[in-house]
This record gives sequence, structure tokens and C-alpha cells, in this order.
Amino acid sequence: MSGIVSYGAYIPSHKIETGEIASVWGADGSAWAKNLNVYSKSVPGPDEDVITIAVEATRLAMKRAKLDGINIGAIYTGSESHPYAVKPTSTIVAEAIGATPNLTAADFEFACKAGTAAIQTCLGIVGNKQVENGIAIGVDTSQGAPGDALEYSASAGGGAMIIGDKNVIATINHTTSYTTDTPDFWRREGQKYPRHGGRFTGKPAFFKHVMMCGKMIMDMAGTKPEDYDYVVTHQPNGKFPIRAARSLGFNEEQYKTGLLTPRVGNTYSGAVFLGLSAILDIAKPGDRILAIAYGSGAGSDGFDLTVTDEIEKMDRSETVEEMISRMEIINYATYAKYRGKLNMGDSK
Repeated sequence: MSGIVSYGAYIPSHKIETGEIASVWGADGSAWAKNLNVYSKSVPGPDEDVITIAVEATRLAMKRAKLDGINIGAIYTGSESHPYAVKPTSTIVAEAIGATPNLTAADFEFACKAGTAAIQTCLGIVGNKQVENGIAIGVDTSQGAPGDALEYSASAGGGAMIIGDKNVIATINHTTSYTTDTPDFWRREGQKYPRHGGRFTGKPAFFKHVMMCGKMIMDMAGTKPEDYDYVVTHQPNGKFPIRAARSLGFNEEQYKTGLLTPRVGNTYSGAVFLGLSAILDIAKPGDRILAIAYGSGAGSDGFDLTVTDEIEKMDRSETVEEMISRMEIINYATYAKYRGKLNMGDSK
């Protein structure tokens, strides 16, 4: 059965605390942190973007699987912050890992679930024997306008999953999707920061799609919440995933390992990839995992996975928790400089 052959993650080494952001805007940092359940967020360095993060995560996945570029037949990168409007991220990743030229590559966009759509695509082409292995990547360097609520959570990071049918560390037993046209969040071409859809956010968007997709995947698998050791959902903040997990019937022991947003913020397309990576870092053979992504616009992808004996053969050093522990705090001035929030005018 096809599934995850290997995985890799990357989180930038800088972070800014919620209280620091709030202090700049005269807001109550403690209140914002408690309201969002986000106490700090990752910040990419001036030399980091979706491409560099994708390359780092993919190289770790390749290293763990002990694979060469020749073993990769497809690379798909899901993100809403690709550096180029016309120039794929995936071809650069392919070149960096030595997978060119005999492969197919493309970039995906579906807000925060573009990366999981890439997983489903890889499953399809691996399943019909078009390629031996495909790589699905979910990465973002998300932005929030200065002073906007999103600025407290929008962060950076992501992961890569190698999908194949040999030496699988976690089988993907079932996958399904729930998709509608819901205008909860968007950013038009040429706009630097996204906008909220007001009454379309929350209940009619995140909760409706995650809840429906979660029920659909469990119906498909013939499972109940108690059959799973872990659950991870998309994490726009630190409160929504807890509420969704509990509403579906899961408890804290099942969702706490994959819940990273309180410490790293919302990594958008990277959220489920990082949460799933954190789970795989400690998972044991036989563990059952439920993963539910969400992307504005709107849709959810659900996955039912079972960890295999192969995972015990893998070097799982460079864990997500180790990456989080190395993050260093920066102030708002440095953060604004790194994220290009300072408009210095035209230089002549």
C-alpha cells in the first residue's frame, strides 16, 4: 500500500513573541496571546523564503530515506507565498536535490491546503505506477498587515513528504476531501497582504469543512475517534484546532503532539506537514493517525494513516521539537526588517 516513505520539516530559527507585536500597536499582549492561544511565531530570516525552506525540508526527508534524486519522479510544492509569480518553486527544489531532468514538477495553490492536495496527487501517480516516488511539499512564509490580527499568528515553516509504495513508514489507508466556494480569505494578484471575509470565516469556513471532512474520513475508514492515537488539523490559531478536535470526539492526549501553533504560529500550508512531522518523530508501529487540512476558499483534505514497522529503521534526529527549542527571540524592529514591512521609498 502507498503512503509516506519519509518526511522532513524546517522551522526558521527566529521567533517574535505576541507581547512584542502588541506593544508596538499599544495593544494588550497577554490578551492577544490568550485569545489566539499563540504566544510566539516563527520569523524567516532575510535569506529565507518558500524555496529555501522547501529545499531544507526535502533534503532532510531524502537523507532519512537514504534516497537519491534519481529515485524521485515528481515534486509538487503547495504554498500561497511562492517567491515567483511565474517560475515554479518545484523545479528549483528538484535541481537542489539532483532530481532533474527526468521528472514532472508543478506548484500548487489552494491557500493552506495546497500541500495536502500535492500528497493526494502523488498518491495517484504512485498508485498507477507512473513514478516510483513523489514528493509533496507544504511550505509558507505567510504575512499579515502591520497591526492586523493576522500579524500575531502568520509565520513561516513547512515540511516535505516522500510518497511511495516501498519501505513505507506510514500507510495512507484512506483520503477524502470536502470542498465548497466559500469567500472567507483571499489575496488578489499584486496585493501584499490578504483580506478576511468577515462573517464567512470561522463557523462556515474552517469548522464546517474540517468537521465534515473529519466525519467523512472516519466513515470511509469505519473508525471512531478512540481508534486513533493522534489527530492533527490545520491550525490558523491555537484555539480552532482544539475546538475542532474536541467537537469530533478527540481528547488532549490525541491532539497535543501535533498542536504547534501556540509556539510557532500559523505556517499556513506548512501547518499539517509540521504537525504530522512532530507526530512521526515519536510515533510507534501500529499507531493510527488522523490528519485534516484546511484551505480558505474553501476545502479540507482528510487522511487516515497507520504507522508501520519501517519507522523504527529510520534516523529520526533533527526533530520538530529540536527545531523549536533552537528558536531565538527577536524584537519588532528586526522582525519588520526581515519581513520587508519597512517602506524606504524608491532608491535612486
